Amino acid sequence: MNDITTFIFDVDGVLTDSSVHITSAGEMLRTMNIRDGYAMKAAVESGYHVCVISGGSNEGVRVRLQNLGITDIHLACPDKVQNFNEYIKIYNIKPEQVLYMGDDIPDYHVMQLVGLPTCPQDASPEIKGISTYISHKEGGRGAVRDVIEQVMRVQGKWMAYFNGKYD
Repeated sequence: MNDITTFIFDVDGVLTDSSVHITSAGEMLRTMNIRDGYAMKAAVESGYHVCVISGGSNEGVRVRLQNLGITDIHLACPDKVQNFNEYIKIYNIKPEQVLYMGDDIPDYHVMQLVGLPTCPQDASPEIKGISTYISHKEGGRGAVRDVIEQVMRVQGKWMAYFNGKYD
């Protein structure tokens, strides 16, 4: 965790609990955890790269993430590996500096490329099998906060952020 400079997250099953509420108009609504959002904002404001790569295309998700200060939001991505490779090239990030949290088969190949593949406790068996760290929290229930907080604590930035000191 000492070398992590970048967090990349999937949306459904990671930032959400995989549930979709469908309105009578057919709109799909997702629920996100406030504590996950708080940690993502802390990471952004502490100088980490934070990126979201998702196969989904809900614009409400984009608005929520932008409100947290996240600018690298890739929705409706059929090929997460391609998006990952483009992202790290743009920012000159080494794959070993990346923590990626995914939960299901669409995340499998990109997770094999990163330094710290992680997943929520309720991820699919295939994803758990390739994860270096499995959060004790479920997707949409604090798993994102768990990994961000752990990395920032190891690097001495968690409480420094709250004390107004950005190391």
